[in-house]
Parts: sequence; structure tokens; C-alpha cells
Amino acid sequence: MTHMKANDLAALDRAHALHPWQNLDPDPGDSPLVISRGEGCHLWDADGRQYLDAVGGLWCTQIGLGNAEMAKAIADQAQRLAFSSTFTDITNDPAALLAARLAALAPDGLSRVHFTTGGSTAIDSAYRMVQFVQAARGFPERTHVVARQHSYHGSTFAAMSIGLRDGDRAAGFTYKDDTIHHVSAPSLYRRPEGMETGDLTDHLVAEFEAEIERIGAERIAAFFAEPIQASGGVLVPPPDYLARMAQVCRRHGILFVADEVVTGFGRLGEWFASEAVYGVTPDIICCAKGLSSGYQPIGAVIFSEELFKDMEGHGWYVSGYTYAGHPVACAAALKNIEIIERDGILAHAAAVGANYQKAMRRLSDLPIVGDVRGACLIGCVENVADKATKRPFPDEVDIGRRISDAAEKRGLLVRPMGALNVMSPPLILTEDQVDFIEENLRAAIIEVTDDLVRDGVRVA
Repeated sequence: MTHMKANDLAALDRAHALHPWQNLDPDPGDSPLVISRGEGCHLWDADGRQYLDAVGGLWCTQIGLGNAEMAKAIADQAQRLAFSSTFTDITNDPAALLAARLAALAPDGLSRVHFTTGGSTAIDSAYRMVQFVQAARGFPERTHVVARQHSYHGSTFAAMSIGLRDGDRAAGFTYKDDTIHHVSAPSLYRRPEGMETGDLTDHLVAEFEAEIERIGAERIAAFFAEPIQASGGVLVPPPDYLARMAQVCRRHGILFVADEVVTGFGRLGEWFASEAVYGVTPDIICCAKGLSSGYQPIGAVIFSEELFKDMEGHGWYVSGYTYAGHPVACAAALKNIEIIERDGILAHAAAVGANYQKAMRRLSDLPIVGDVRGACLIGCVENVADKATKRPFPDEVDIGRRISDAAEKRGLLVRPMGALNVMSPPLILTEDQVDFIEENLRAAIIEVTDDLVRDGVRVA
């Protein structure tokens, strides 16, 4: 199997696999890219071509790929104890140790941990937890939640319903919309016309207050928010936005759920971004991805001691997963945290991330780059047909995909999302690799711009 050619592997994939977010049109386009090996920040496909993975897998390869120390920790744990249930009153060594470690890393007061299998199941679990907590507090009618437009919280039923990202509400699927509500996202680039940057937070807080009044505060269990809306377009909020939204929640008895599936474990140079970056101590933090640097599927709901005390004495907590607290996954997460701490990866990410942001912002001189945004080691380039008016390209141009294809030919992987190209490179990124990303993404955008002009697409 390991010696099969890339075309043969791609053919097997086409014949048998259904991918997440797969294009089901009769002509699906290019064959899948078959990745066969990874080391550090690089990937190699089945034909031996090398790529710098500026996507970081899916926002998750914090310590890089091919880490021998991590591989050994996983193998040793699999040999010692490959599986053990954590239902009811059973645990295992790595699960107990990891729960304590997460409680120590989280903001003060968040000392309880409920393990899940990933980010989507963490959000789904938090959605159930906030309703259970509110009922335990004597408010069983608090079953509604509020989230934001252009948000992505996962792909389980509740998580997908809580999110509201362009293109995710596909025909043929159903969503829960009777008790899940959405307010505007903190988009600085696409804020209301004529509004000053400093007025955006006032506008969004007032909208949130109005939505609470419309629904009835007595019916709302929680507000779900990513510190930075990642898959929704890397929407970096105004500095005071999250803290002011949290104040509104506190005033109305609404729980604040921070979705740190992307921003946790160093993406913004901190273990968690809510408090350290934005000054908010949430009631619940959902995490995954960087928790194990993608080496094992694992997620967690970290919640306050106060919430745990509210739930005590209220019967059974009937929510959980077969693989929750999986010993091999927990061992991987413990080793991952050890490596990040021991090797100073948070400080490294902050330092390299500052230069990465400068490098990305230099792309703003290109004629189709409307906005470059991000923080630390998360970034996004928004491409537009007219920089002055922010006019987007027609959907059929598929500008993000064109640019990612051109970058791929140069050995650089960036993620296309509509008009956007999104990046979240491993936290071990080097300064030379920052230069490589800037140089090759610039070349890809220039190539695509020239092709568009030759094809008669209007570019202002």
C-alpha cells in the first residue's frame, strides 16, 4: 500500500470516500491531493513534492509533525493501556492527570473538565451543559442560546446550528433554529458604511441588548463566542468588544461560552486567549485541535467550579462519549503541553507571529488584496475586485481557490474559503518560513491577478 502511486490512491479515494465539505457536483475538478508524510512545518505528497503547510492541518499542528517524542508517548500508552471507559466512576492515569493540568492552565476558577472527542463534540456538550446548569439553578425555561453570524462552531447538529457561516446552510440539511439566535459579527473591514472603527463595539453591544430583549433574558442560557472568529473569516474583534459583551451576559444571568478550539494552546501566544488577550473570564471554555497538536482526536469542556456546584445534587449528568478521556489521546495531550511549555513555544509563537503579521500586511499593496487581518499566528487575506468599494469578485471566479492553487504549485499550502485565503501555520514556524510564505503567496496573487485581467475579469 505504501508504494502505490498517487493517481491510484486518488482513484481509490474518489471511488469510496466522502470528504467533509466535499463538492458533489458532477465535475468535482482536480483529483485529491494525497499527503503521505509530514515533518515540522512541511508535508510531502504521494509523488514526493514538498509543501510548507501554512494551514497547520486545520488550525491544529502547533508543535509540528513527525515529533518523535510525541510518537513514543502515544506508542507507550497504547501498549500500556490502549482503552478504558471513563463513564460514571472510572478514569485512567492520563485522563486524571490531564484534567488537573487543564485546570491549572485555565483562567482562575475554571477547575472542572469534561472530555470530548474534538471541537464539535465539545461545543455540543457545552450546549447541553448550559441548559442543565440553568435548570439546576431553577431556570428550566432558559433553553435559548445566542451566537454570531459568520461563526463556525463545528459540524455536529447542535454545533452547526449554533454556527452561521456563509455557505454552511446547505439545502437538504436541517438545522435547529427555534432556540438558537444570531447577532452581527465584529467585522471591522465590513462594518456598516460610514461607521467609525471606535463606534463598532457600541453598535454591536446595543444590538445584543436588543436581541436579549426580543427573546427575553429569562429564556437565554448562554452566549457562544470565539475570541477570533476563525473559519468565519479570521474576524479580529475590537479590543473592548468581548469584555463588554461579557458584561451584558453577567447582567442578564447569561453564561459566556468561549469557543477556543482554534485560539487555545498558543495560536495567539497564550494557553487561552479569552482572559489573557481579551480580558474575559468565561464560564466555559471549549478546546480541541491544539490540545494534542492534531496527534490524537481529543477535546474538552473546561468549566467553572461555580457551575459544578450548581449541578451537584441534581441527578445524573447524561452526556458523554465512548472515547472521552481516551488514555492514548490524553497521553498525547499531556506530552504536547509538556513540549509547548518546556520548549518555550508560546513565547516563540508570539515573537514569530509579530513578524508574520508584518509580512502578511505587506501584501496590502497588491491590487486585489482588500484586507489583511489576523493576530499572532492566525491570518487571512481577503481578495476583492475593487479595493475602493470593497466590491467582491463574482462567486464563479472562485478567487480564493485560484490563489491557493497557484500557491500550491510553488510549494505553499494556504486555505481557500470563498474570497479568502486563511493561514494558521504551526507555532514552530521560523523567520525564514515567514519569508517563504510572504514571497510565494505574493507571487501566487500576482499570477492570478494577471490571469484574471487576461480573461477579461474587471479588476479596479
